[in-house]
Amino acid sequence: MIDYEFPLNERVRTMLRLEDLFYRVELFIVRNDSIDHHAALGVLFEILEVAARADLKSDLLQELERQKKILSALHSNPAISEAALEAILNEIENASMDLLAMNGKIGQHLRDNEWLMGIKQRACIPGGVCEFDLPSYHYWQHQSVETRREHLLSWLNPMLPLRESLTIILKLLRESDKVHHFTAIQGNFQQMQGGKVAQMLRIHLEQALPCIPEVSANKYALNIRFVTANYAAKTTPYDQDVPFDLTFCSL
Repeated sequence: MIDYEFPLNERVRTMLRLEDLFYRVELFIVRNDSIDHHAALGVLFEILEVAARADLKSDLLQELERQKKILSALHSNPAISEAALEAILNEIENASMDLLAMNGKIGQHLRDNEWLMGIKQRACIPGGVCEFDLPSYHYWQHQSVETRREHLLSWLNPMLPLRESLTIILKLLRESDKVHHFTAIQGNFQQMQGGKVAQMLRIHLEQALPCIPEVSANKYALNIRFVTANYAAKTTPYDQDVPFDLTFCSL
């Protein structure tokens, strides 16, 4: 199966972008080649840009507190495992405390590093980080694996409370509704929403199907159109019936 996630508001869109960026930067950091560490630094700069929203930290704290209240009300519910409930409540509490402990603007420690900001500025230019442009960066790339990794982790770690918080929220979001089974007749599916607004849609397709979904949605209607997965030609509609699973995710 291939999962496609479609955020339906800006807040979820930002969280999904950050989730993907944190995954990639950690993947590059554990590798040993200097090219991988160069890629990790580039992703770190992307995290800095995406996380620059002034209200991101307060949004996450408010959502964690809201989820804590909702979940706390489930105590003594016979259908809920008390152990599992306590575990997620502890995760929320710890994530909130770590997020509150972050001082100043997210990523300010990176902005205060003139050396890093010089690299970031040059990285916007195609081919702008060649050795003759940034000899000090060229020197850093020739340091030991352990030295480079230590530096990268020191730049990443202060932002990890952000990742912990959005990981919890996205987990709750993804598990907020059951999976529904549908078929798009000749590649098209429409459903009236009746005022119901989801925050994210998850579409699950068989990997063998040579098509991809395109989504448009509002509180009145959901439209999914499947198009042929073609890497070279113009986008064309996929005119076969497409069975798929759909989850309406909302906190």
